[in-house]
Amino acid sequence: MSPFSERLRNFSLVRKLVYLIVGTVSYPGLAIVNRLKITGSEQLRKLPKQNVLFVSNHQTYFADVITFLHIFSAVKWRKKNHLGIPYYLLNPFTRVNYVAAEETMKGSWISRLFTLAGALTVKRTWVKDAKEVRKTLDPSDTRKIQRALEKNWVITFPQGTTKPFAPGRKGTAFIIKQNKPIVIPVVIRGFWRAFNKKGLKFKKKGILLSVTFKEPLKIDYDAPSEKILEQVMDAIEQSKKYMMMGKHHWKTTQPLS
Repeated sequence: MSPFSERLRNFSLVRKLVYLIVGTVSYPGLAIVNRLKITGSEQLRKLPKQNVLFVSNHQTYFADVITFLHIFSAVKWRKKNHLGIPYYLLNPFTRVNYVAAEETMKGSWISRLFTLAGALTVKRTWVKDAKEVRKTLDPSDTRKIQRALEKNWVITFPQGTTKPFAPGRKGTAFIIKQNKPIVIPVVIRGFWRAFNKKGLKFKKKGILLSVTFKEPLKIDYDAPSEKILEQVMDAIEQSKKYMMMGKHHWKTTQPLS
């Protein structure tokens, strides 16, 4: 990201404008064309405004994050487990960043625009065949996430890929050990059925989309990174235990009646 873009991203007014544009365009796909079921959002109002890390499974490049931004903004306007009429976009919750791969955010003008909504672009820690090539995040990326946690909430996807049950990346555990944030697990379902991989086009309409916010994890920050990562992956239902339940577990969606 260029220095100019970096400065733009940190202006609250710019973020609010991006939220308004992206939110207005995306709202029908979440709440009209499909149906969004939200669980556990009431606990978000109790959280501090900084050093909170949301860890989630990942099903599309953009629809997942956009949905979180809708929900956070709705909660700011005291909505509980629903979006309702999206007047919250007039004054959205902008104290949030999300971790995204540099390559993804350079892909199109839409992704470049969405970068201004608070993207923390990081270098991939794996190659295309999903093999690990580094054990942790690049030091500059680690500092970027640390600075964001000092001021805001941060959303990250430990798997770094939309492939279900892919192994978690060790960088997530490193961030948790280093910054000791409140960690909120999130489980999403249905997005892969409703949207294409980028999350910008419909694959199928009338899908039940669900977002579940769980209770904060009780983490021993002094535990080995492997143990913390195992706890995170279990909480977002992407561990081996959940994989053994079969594909029906993560395909639990239904058309609108």
